[in-house]
Amino acid sequence: MHGIRTEPSEQSTTLVNKVPNLGTAMLFAINMSGSNNRPQPNRRGRNIMGPQSALTDFLASHNISANQIRHEHEERLRAAREAAAAQNGETNTSNGTTPAAPADEDNGMLPDSHATEDMPISTTRRRAPRKGEITEQELKRKKNQANIDKIKASKKRKTGKKADSDSDFLDELLTRSAPLPGQMENCEICDKRFTVTPYSRAGPNGGLVCNPCGKELDKDNPLSKKKGRKPTGGASGKRRNIQSKILDGTYRIGAPSMMTMCVKVLVKNIELADDLGDIPPTAIDKIARNLSKNRMVDSRTLDLFLQPRAHDVYVYDGAKLSSHDIIRIFQRVPQLKNLKIRNAIQFKDEVMEYLLSRDIELESLYLSGSNLLSTRMWNRFVVEKGATLKSLRVYFTDKHFDDTTLALLGTHCPQLKRLKMRHVQAVTGAGIKELANVKSLEHLGIQITHNRALPDVHPDVFVHVLDGIGGGLKTLSLTMVPTADNSVLGAIHQNCRALQKLRITDSEVMTDEGFVRLFSGWDNPPLRFLDLSKCRHVDSTHPRENPDSVGVGSNGFRALMKHSGQKLVHLNVHACRHITKQAFEEVFSADKVYPELTSVEVSFCEEVDDFVVGSIFRSCPAVQTVNVFGCMKVRDVRVPRGKILVGVPNAQGMQMEGAED
Repeated sequence: MHGIRTEPSEQSTTLVNKVPNLGTAMLFAINMSGSNNRPQPNRRGRNIMGPQSALTDFLASHNISANQIRHEHEERLRAAREAAAAQNGETNTSNGTTPAAPADEDNGMLPDSHATEDMPISTTRRRAPRKGEITEQELKRKKNQANIDKIKASKKRKTGKKADSDSDFLDELLTRSAPLPGQMENCEICDKRFTVTPYSRAGPNGGLVCNPCGKELDKDNPLSKKKGRKPTGGASGKRRNIQSKILDGTYRIGAPSMMTMCVKVLVKNIELADDLGDIPPTAIDKIARNLSKNRMVDSRTLDLFLQPRAHDVYVYDGAKLSSHDIIRIFQRVPQLKNLKIRNAIQFKDEVMEYLLSRDIELESLYLSGSNLLSTRMWNRFVVEKGATLKSLRVYFTDKHFDDTTLALLGTHCPQLKRLKMRHVQAVTGAGIKELANVKSLEHLGIQITHNRALPDVHPDVFVHVLDGIGGGLKTLSLTMVPTADNSVLGAIHQNCRALQKLRITDSEVMTDEGFVRLFSGWDNPPLRFLDLSKCRHVDSTHPRENPDSVGVGSNGFRALMKHSGQKLVHLNVHACRHITKQAFEEVFSADKVYPELTSVEVSFCEEVDDFVVGSIFRSCPAVQTVNVFGCMKVRDVRVPRGKILVGVPNAQGMQMEGAED
């Protein structure tokens, strides 16, 4: 190295004393940088001549001499060798042996390189150390530790405690610095050479390990195991969700509305909500439906819907509610008018007793599954609260809602307009006959579950009811009435003048001629909703033979479409398999248009094929959904954009939003 010699200042001496290994590092950097040296311009006041490294220039600019650093480093090494030799001489003298020459710490070689030639080479295996005997490796380790302690002690005397702490920190930093990415390193476990990367794993002792050994360490460490990604469902899960919504009747084509998205977010984080605030009743109803669908309606979430000024409380799943929770509804909503609870299992006598004790005037009561409510409490409710009651719907109540309760409706419920009963096994024909006295009824729905202990309801019972209240009915639903015959159809034709909805299902004795007489010359306005599903001939021996034309046939289908086709919105002829293909083609011909028909159900009609479905799409411009389950002749129909075809018998299962209109 060429350059002007300057005396080290106090600043340079302090820096070198603080960093004992810095001199060696700088000297190594100066020697290695000779190959990359390039001429530097002379600096004013320093008279630097010849090529030198950037490190030498930097040290010179800070008044630090590289020669002085080298000189002090050599002095420290010499002092360490003398101290080690002195200690080794004392140890060997006490043991009666000749002291060995110390190893050169600069290059790791013995002072005399030719000394190894005179040393005998032992071919025998080294014996194991005896008990209490100090091994050569242990002795060497003690020597190195003694040298380090002496160097630290000398530095502490010169520079004080702060310098010692700084030197320890720098020594540890320089000693434990990991190799840079791209360098080669030996694995700490298997001792194999590998290339260091930014993702190389640290070993248990501070070194680095190769990739195979790192994987083995990850297997043994439970904290390093990554959590598996939750399955998103993918395309198949999304398709299944869409089909489920289609079958439920809740699917809508296009992007969801902002309200729907907000409701979904709220339902997912319902535990953070304290109050629903002043949001519209439609939004509250959507929240209640989503919570019930996820079985999240409990004592806490119920409080969100109990507003003191509310008039409506709709609980679509009350399976997790207790009797006290239902009582709390009447306590916190004193102005309650409409109550609807599905799965109202805990709506017991004590709940009804509390309701009767409160000054609450219910206008609508909807209970499903209240099997623990006794007949006595049902009768008390009709007598004490029936004056303001306008709607009563009872579903899946098998034992205690019976004929005696129906007999009280005509006397104590003068404003009752809607009565729905479904799956009530205790009701017989005698109770249904009492409904003829409820002159205010406008909406009547009856589904009597078949009970072997009780006889089926005779058709004359329905005729008697229709003769009494048929003139004021707007909706009539007779579900699962296998014994209803053409006399019931005649009573509807003769008495009903304001029907908008008609449902007659599972009839096994009504004939095609009876349906023709019903719709031919009927003074009733066109129907908006018509459901004649499963009105067909039932014969397990000869199912295709129908000599008496039982059920909805071709002529009856033509008559109903001629009467109500222009205003009909919903049409259901599910399993009416006696309607021929010719009748379908004639009804949905090119010159026929049904502008308001949005939903068509022709499942299990055997004559429906691709041409019939295409004719339905052409004749019904507003149709949204066409169900063709069980129609095996429907195979390759073209679906217009924005329409939904459900039940195609192929691997896809459904087809929606065709490529062209």
